[in-house]
Amino acid sequence: MSLSTHTTQDLLDQLQSGQLTSTELVTTCLDRIDAHDERIGAFLHFEREPALQQAAEIDRRRQAGGTLGALAGLPVAIKDNICANGTRTTCASRMLENFVPPYDAHIIERLRQADAVLLGRTNLDEFAMGSSCENSAFQQTRNPWDTERTPGGSSGGSAAAVAAGMTPLSIGSDTGGSIRQPAAFCGVVGMKPTYGRVSRYGLVAFASSLDQIGPFANDVTGVSRLLEVLAGHDERDSTSIDRRVPAYSQNLDQPLDGLRIGIAKEHFVEGLHPEVEQAVRSAVDVYRSLGAEIKEVTLPHSKYCVAVYYIVAPSEASSNLARYDGVHYGFRAEKFDNMIDMYSATRGEGFGDEVKRRIMLGTYALSAGYYDAYYLKALKVRRLIRQDFDRAFEEVDVIASPVTPTPAFKIGELIDDPLAMYLTDIYTISANLAGLPGVSLPCGFSSEGLPIGLQLQAAPFEEERLLRAARMYERETDWHTRRPAMNSNSAS
Repeated sequence: MSLSTHTTQDLLDQLQSGQLTSTELVTTCLDRIDAHDERIGAFLHFEREPALQQAAEIDRRRQAGGTLGALAGLPVAIKDNICANGTRTTCASRMLENFVPPYDAHIIERLRQADAVLLGRTNLDEFAMGSSCENSAFQQTRNPWDTERTPGGSSGGSAAAVAAGMTPLSIGSDTGGSIRQPAAFCGVVGMKPTYGRVSRYGLVAFASSLDQIGPFANDVTGVSRLLEVLAGHDERDSTSIDRRVPAYSQNLDQPLDGLRIGIAKEHFVEGLHPEVEQAVRSAVDVYRSLGAEIKEVTLPHSKYCVAVYYIVAPSEASSNLARYDGVHYGFRAEKFDNMIDMYSATRGEGFGDEVKRRIMLGTYALSAGYYDAYYLKALKVRRLIRQDFDRAFEEVDVIASPVTPTPAFKIGELIDDPLAMYLTDIYTISANLAGLPGVSLPCGFSSEGLPIGLQLQAAPFEEERLLRAARMYERETDWHTRRPAMNSNSAS
């Protein structure tokens, strides 16, 4: 069978009707990984037999007429910074190269309860710090649309795996755009839920007030079905919100009457690629043709987002990554003279350059004499950024914008220019700082054949409205149905 022509809902329907078995579906995914992943590099590791055993057990239960979960038999790939009991979880870092968690993350528990097949672990920028998957300690993930280009980051492996047809669903994490940016670069749908909507228990922490786990799929329906499984309260995460989880997919195809879409002038300024701007404005025109009201809004403090983010996120990273000291668990340097030397050698050898850069930035911002000038001021501006959105959402239901300033850039193009790399997240960072939900969906292609993404953002816990708004656009266009040519006949 060909995964590229089937949506998540198609596959679920075929599994439930008996036209397709989970074993057949998982075998197709594994064969496609074998055929293409040496070139794409989406997966850090996967185990064929355990995946096939999970699939066979689900097939047996289905034939026996047993009760099955919401994703029964569907393969899901997991970003390798989410813990699963007995499965190596590396964060694409030498520091955790041999770390095997003794417990499941909350979302892994949810996926098991939903009878999803855990397919494998996808590549990322080390400890989720990056926008191109070039910071992985183990391999470079490439964009299936053009293997000379980045898939985005940090969840580049998860996005590339879906785009390349290696899995119908995958999981990523988003701290400053790490789901939405690779979704845009790879031409798939990716969503960052509201902060607190999905438990972070078992997610290896980068920046605890910003991190959020979310889904990838080829269409909005697939993202909705996966989010229904992931979302929900977890008392082990003190930031998890005890709030009812709507059946996101139930009313997905019901258009939103009187939809008000906000356009912020701050999102259309110098540095935005003209083809990206044209694709996004054309997407807004589609909404206008459907009867949506288009209103201009203002987000005056958005110009400070990058500066605020690169104080807050590194500060939290500096604290969170202090645990990797060569004593408790993880990598330890082999040669050292004393305890201080062991700490220094372990962290020097175990962390890559980008992680070291962010730890040093954060440590500096938190240090005596600089805390008030940098970290405390950043928190105050962060509050102003949230207030801008609060005011905007009094006037509109969703805000439409680009996801990234440009289509996917070439591998190596920005790696030696950290500031230019950081600016690729200029449109996505604000949702994390404000704790908002955001979704990226395909809205066009560049003249070079590279996907372009449309970002929609909504008020906190308005995922249902956000997904319905995204589906309104998706139904009127075919951008989400386009797939990269994988240049191999070994698997379909």
